[in-house]
Amino acid sequence: MQFDQREKLALFIDGANLYATSKNLGFDIDYKKMLVWFHQHAYVLRAYYYTALVEDNEYSSIRPLIDWLDYNGYRVVTKAAKEFTDQTGRRKIKGNMDIELAIDAMELADTVDHFVLFSGDGDFRSLVEALQRKGRKVSVVSTLSTTPPMIADDLRRQADHFIDLVSLKGDIGRNPAEREARMARRAEVEAEDADDY
Repeated sequence: MQFDQREKLALFIDGANLYATSKNLGFDIDYKKMLVWFHQHAYVLRAYYYTALVEDNEYSSIRPLIDWLDYNGYRVVTKAAKEFTDQTGRRKIKGNMDIELAIDAMELADTVDHFVLFSGDGDFRSLVEALQRKGRKVSVVSTLSTTPPMIADDLRRQADHFIDLVSLKGDIGRNPAEREARMARRAEVEAEDADDY
């Protein structure tokens, strides 16, 4: 996929969907590398990351990522997830960010030339169509490489371009050796902190 340097580009990342897709493909996204890669290939006007947070937890495993993204070039949009109990008595959490993403995209439709949507959620087909009616290009990033595919067929058909996340793995995937080294450093720091007490 080639991007036109003259186009103003915006990234819209459905955090939960992208996380599930990359996990099914067996790799982690390196969000720093992702932003660098897109800046090298296009004029990136904005990069948005959408996710719901469970507020009652004292510590959320996603909080360090959210904080990092917020300080490193992403506009992070969050809302509290809703917790409920289903008919079988199981605790469920619901945190859909589709409306927030769609509103932000439509508000930028007069400014952005090319939207890159990181999601396979078929609910976004209408958003893609609305942006196209305004003369905007929309690329969708998800995957066909899993069984079942992580992208809804109607969303893939509606998009101007489909980018399989697998094709970006080498450019935006986290290097497993880097992660292991970071985890080892973290363990060393924690051990040193424990020795101080």
